[in-house]
Amino acid sequence: MPEREITEPVDLCLPSGRLAPEAVGWTRRPLHRANLRGWGRTKRWEYWGVVTPDHVVGLVVSSLDYAGVLGIYVLDRASGVETVHDDVVPLARGVELPERCGVGRVQASGASTAFVFDQDRERTTIRATAPDLTLDLTVAVVPGQDSLGVVVPWSDRLFQYTVKDLARPVTGRLTLAGTTYGVPAGESWAVLDHGRGRWPYSMTWNWAAGSAAGRGIQLGGRWTAGTATTENAVLVGGRLHKIGEELAWEYDREDWLRPWRIRGERVEATFHPFHERVARTSLVVLAGETHQCFGHFTGWAVTDDGERVDLAGLVGWAEEARNRW
Repeated sequence: MPEREITEPVDLCLPSGRLAPEAVGWTRRPLHRANLRGWGRTKRWEYWGVVTPDHVVGLVVSSLDYAGVLGIYVLDRASGVETVHDDVVPLARGVELPERCGVGRVQASGASTAFVFDQDRERTTIRATAPDLTLDLTVAVVPGQDSLGVVVPWSDRLFQYTVKDLARPVTGRLTLAGTTYGVPAGESWAVLDHGRGRWPYSMTWNWAAGSAAGRGIQLGGRWTAGTATTENAVLVGGRLHKIGEELAWEYDREDWLRPWRIRGERVEATFHPFHERVARTSLVVLAGETHQCFGHFTGWAVTDDGERVDLAGLVGWAEEARNRW
């Protein structure tokens, strides 16, 4: 059965805090209000992934109820040198994450990091700081370009609303250890992962995203299995084409830098990594391991009208994450 496309604003939750049945489906623009209730299993986050000709940047501001987890990651693509700053804020004190995607301010600070993301209809401005690191970015909203919003329902008590916004043009500057690097227009792309939901304690997922001018690929796996919902889509000329099938992921957990294959009836993607990032967390109730590889895509995906879209030239990442939280 085709997934239901939602076209009008909707609340994610009922007054009781349980999942609203009418919220289950997918959108081309953010329409859900994440009116979450309850404590302990609620997870909120804003993640920005940015790829420039010289660097890969990852920024996360999150609230897991009992902790805020903040992070800045920078990869120098030429040297392979990683710069990493992470903070854990008890009880997520001072972490601000709005109910709606693309509206308002995201703000947080920890012992070594600080973040302000200001969002409006035309742009998101991003400022992040850490020791010897300052990031100032402007991420444009492309008029008329679709994003992918999906509600994944494990049950009426456990569910996730995610927005994956691909191929967002980004400009600005990165200052690292006293050297300032430009983020050139037309060669730099940002992807937003906006998440709001109530999660099981243990979960594993795959995520891949690739961007170029007016094109993008968004692929997810494992965590949506059995829910009749997927987070798969191809973006062409600003138009999103939803892919409803669960895809097969093939990769080597002994050698993460070997090519990854992600395939189904409408997708035959190969991801070619050039760098692997490994992130591990172990904080009593909070533990996780993520292998995130950065690289390029080849292959194809099929649009709603049967057009085969070439994925060559898309740059981004593919990952496996295992969390207990």
